[in-house]
Amino acid sequence: MKSEDTPFEGGPMDGRVLPILLGPTGQPPKTYRIPVPDAAGGPPTVLVYRRAPRGHSRRLGLPQGWKYEYDPEGIKDSRPRWPWSKPDTPPRADPDTTPPGKPDDTDE
Repeated sequence: MKSEDTPFEGGPMDGRVLPILLGPTGQPPKTYRIPVPDAAGGPPTVLVYRRAPRGHSRRLGLPQGWKYEYDPEGIKDSRPRWPWSKPDTPPRADPDTTPPGKPDDTDE
């Protein structure tokens, strides 16, 4: 397996460089999760880093290597983001309310 030294920015891993295994396409994974054990013996804390381009070439604008940036929220991507997928929207508080911009259904 091939690996690449990849820098980390932000969070507890700021300034460190780790060898990251590359996938079959020659790129590191999009997200990198680091479990940190709890000192009290509880569940481990998971640090989440997202892949970002390190720089771009002048002529074609292609990425010249990768780096990982800290994601403090660490929201897990549960499904692929296809162009035809519905966006994640929070559920409405009251299902009987009329959506904004729609006329009310009243019996008058």
